[in-house]
Amino acid sequence: MVKNAFISVISQKEKDENKGSVEFQIVTFTNKIRRLTSHLELHRKDYLSQRGLRKILGKRQRLLAYLEKKNSVRYNELISRLDIRKLKTR
Repeated sequence: MVKNAFISVISQKEKDENKGSVEFQIVTFTNKIRRLTSHLELHRKDYLSQRGLRKILGKRQRLLAYLEKKNSVRYNELISRLDIRKLKTR
């Protein structure tokens, strides 16, 4: 449901080929992070979910660092679409 909307945001041409791309993985992790964050607002003492959230945040952070190093244009487009970080001005 939500995945299909973000697949169309990333690339409308290559839906099937793009599921392993860095951008798609970042979008998927962002969806999980938003879901877990809303869950943890209700269930503050759910420590296993907190641990899972920290692991997903680390994975997304590593992927974002990789994408920024590889292709800064795609990185800037993605973070502006997902609204997850401030754009760096150089």
